[in-house]
Amino acid sequence: MASERPYFPQEIIRRKRDGATLTDDEISFIVKGITDNSVTEGQAAAFAMAVFFQGMSAAECAALTRAMTRSGTVLDWSAAGLDGPVLDKHSTGGVGDKVSLMLAPIIAACGGFVPMISGRGLGHTGGTLDKLDAIPGYDTGPDRDTFMRTVRDVGCAIIGQTADLAPADRRLYAIRDVTATGESIPLITASILSKKLAAGLDGLVMDVKFGNGSFAGDRDNAVALAHSIVDVAAGAGLKCSALLTDMNQVLGHSAGNALEVREAIAYLTGAHRDPRVHGVTIALCAELLRIGGLAATEDEAQAMIDRALASGTAAEIFGRMVAALGGPADLVERPDAHLPIAPVIRPVCPLTSGYLAATDTRALGVAVMGLGGGRHTAGDAIDYSVGLSDMLPLGSPVAPDTPLCTVHAGSGDDADRAVSAVLAAVTIGEQAGGGDPVVQDRIAA
Repeated sequence: MASERPYFPQEIIRRKRDGATLTDDEISFIVKGITDNSVTEGQAAAFAMAVFFQGMSAAECAALTRAMTRSGTVLDWSAAGLDGPVLDKHSTGGVGDKVSLMLAPIIAACGGFVPMISGRGLGHTGGTLDKLDAIPGYDTGPDRDTFMRTVRDVGCAIIGQTADLAPADRRLYAIRDVTATGESIPLITASILSKKLAAGLDGLVMDVKFGNGSFAGDRDNAVALAHSIVDVAAGAGLKCSALLTDMNQVLGHSAGNALEVREAIAYLTGAHRDPRVHGVTIALCAELLRIGGLAATEDEAQAMIDRALASGTAAEIFGRMVAALGGPADLVERPDAHLPIAPVIRPVCPLTSGYLAATDTRALGVAVMGLGGGRHTAGDAIDYSVGLSDMLPLGSPVAPDTPLCTVHAGSGDDADRAVSAVLAAVTIGEQAGGGDPVVQDRIAA
């Protein structure tokens, strides 16, 4: 057994720091130590930083993924009596990305079952769990029986890593969040796939983002990450494909936890559907329906998605999921009665007229963090009410009396700082131009 070998964490860290290729046993030893706390937080952070700078071979990344998957329970759905495939989606992280909140109930309405194990905010990007924590009573950490029962009865459940599902990743993810190691391709690959493999999936679609608001940064990094995830998944026997999507502007018109839940509800009910959010959501849903064998063609998938939304079934399933996991039964009907509202709400108007030509999307995510909507250290509390709303898309005409967005803050001073941060993060130009297409490529094994 790896745990019986005379390994020392600092020596494994030193080897990786110096560019050595770690053995499967060394990787298993480190993962076991992260799981049982025999590897300290400082050592885990040093390991993450060593991997960040030195990278990992494909074999090392696969070994890390396997070890993290085996660090806890792997769900088995064979006895659950499901009459459809077990499917999921994961995003590499972006500003304003609330797609999971819509995709899970849409797929459930189309006959799939979605046991979505998600993460909290990582760096400047918002986390799906933090959005759901904005819903009073919603339990993002239910016991395994409640989780599996909700998936079986409702069709989907979005939760965090429970104590027995990929516990090594749960600890390492929190450490990566506060040590600037979130962008590492091997660590991202192992983090995502360990959770998804532990969930017992039949199929997975990846939303791999690139651009100035993403972790991947440029397109080449995003392509490398997509191939890494798809290839490691294939090696583990999991059907997987990836879509490359643009993150050079906030996805949708809001960034901030409760604000994004409101936007997701508006999308599901048809009250408002941002075109870019709609484009990403539909493309990912269609890909997943084909992976799961629920649709044979793009047109068939599109028709199924349209019915799920137009009939209200997807919105109903979202409401049932919230209620089944402890949230209010009428959240979809009365979101403002339950979701927190910031005490200070202030428009952000540009100083000159022109067109919104570019945004530093990462800086906008950092501005939300500065309002209290994200974490600086792993134990930080979050203000779920704060963020940015009513954000204009690239190419929009603007003037001093045309708000670029609205700041939701806990205090006047916080609002002042956020207004300044937003103005510094946008570029006003003289010519109208739109953003790039939101979905740009597909990568499969």
